[in-house]
Amino acid sequence: MDVDARASPDIVASLEDMSQIADRSFDAVYCSHSLEHLHPHDVRSALRGIVRVLKPDGFALVTSPDLEPIAALVAQGRGEEIAYQSPLGPITALDMIYGHAASIERGNYYMAHNSGFTEDSIARLLLEARFEEVLVIKGNCYDFYALALMPQADKAQILDELHQGGLDFAE
Repeated sequence: MDVDARASPDIVASLEDMSQIADRSFDAVYCSHSLEHLHPHDVRSALRGIVRVLKPDGFALVTSPDLEPIAALVAQGRGEEIAYQSPLGPITALDMIYGHAASIERGNYYMAHNSGFTEDSIARLLLEARFEEVLVIKGNCYDFYALALMPQADKAQILDELHQGGLDFAE
């Protein structure tokens, strides 16, 4: 699912309105660098929507820029320095805060960021959305991964499968 039809998704829709998706129809939702594009008030409804479409034993995996290390770059006066290279090109701390400037300049306004998160804030928001349990780990590139489990999720199996895929949420 993507809001931008140019990405050729199976479903063209926004996280703010997933009404075309049936309740309890998905085992898992992978939300990669999407929530930060929503306004703060829409993040809460999007997370409630994700809970709604997940089966009782499902889970969500959310990844997003982590404002804590990004803010440290800005505080060090390095906001406009290249922090890393991505497939889109060089990324600065300001790109991670506001959205990829070069893409936005080319007219891809979907790339603008309207909110941001730390590990603590995303965990709180996911728990408020009624996930049973949330685990958060730092990523490798100024980001985090949050694993949000539904009440009947098989935590051990999900953690094992994610570990095999390269994400280690070991407690």
